Amino acid sequence: MIPSQSASPCLKRILLTGAAGGLGKVLRENVRPFAEVLRLSDIAPMAPAMGPHEEVIPCDLADKSAVDALVQGVDAILHFGGVSVERPFEEILEANIRGVFHIYEAARRHGVKRVIFASSNHVIGFYRQDEHIDAACARRPDGYYGLSKSYGEDVASFYFDRYGIETVSIRIGSSFPEPQNRRMMSTWLSYRDLTQLIGKALFTPNVGHTVVYGMSDNKDVWWNNHLASHLDYSPQDSSEPFRAKVEAQPAPAANDPVAVYQGGAFVAAGPFE
Repeated sequence: MIPSQSASPCLKRILLTGAAGGLGKVLRENVRPFAEVLRLSDIAPMAPAMGPHEEVIPCDLADKSAVDALVQGVDAILHFGGVSVERPFEEILEANIRGVFHIYEAARRHGVKRVIFASSNHVIGFYRQDEHIDAACARRPDGYYGLSKSYGEDVASFYFDRYGIETVSIRIGSSFPEPQNRRMMSTWLSYRDLTQLIGKALFTPNVGHTVVYGMSDNKDVWWNNHLASHLDYSPQDSSEPFRAKVEAQPAPAANDPVAVYQGGAFVAAGPFE
């Protein structure tokens, strides 16, 4: 059973990486009912602990020994840390590739059996917007960031097959207070729906390595979540109330990547020379 705001916590301690980021700040509040103690980590400055239910521990994901110490004593990991935009490969490498390996190695060493991995729609960004896909489709990363998330999904799969560490990889669409453009009318994921999806990912038994698309109940979608139906994720929000506001914006050219590809502008970012 997933706890509500009034229910007792189900886990003793959850680690949230990337706690200083945009989604990290939201989740710091929203996932509080899921554990007695929320351990918060980032390389960037974070607000101090708000009480005994929080632990604030700065950590560089590229530092293997620091990550190992960070993971000790936790029951589950919400791995939202790392570079979240398209950048040169050298910047992506440390946090997004070394970092995810360090998280899973630490989970193995300390017996953590559940990870929620913040993957991304940019794992499949080179599919066109007129294509409809599920989680079994071949990955088509749209940049270095997408490549790093594809790697993370492979790490998750490997650590389940080899060590039994279960992961739900959430291919997050666009999680903001409201959709910001036409593309996000399909990819938008409300904070409420993200929180529900994380709860399902934490407490659904026997997930193995499950890949789920993180999207709200939007009208025009490109992704099918039938392969993650065991999570019983039922989004409550939709991008439709924002349609008039979004469509009042100037429409992009028909050949603009933001109007052609599921990954939008990411497919054209770089090269970084």
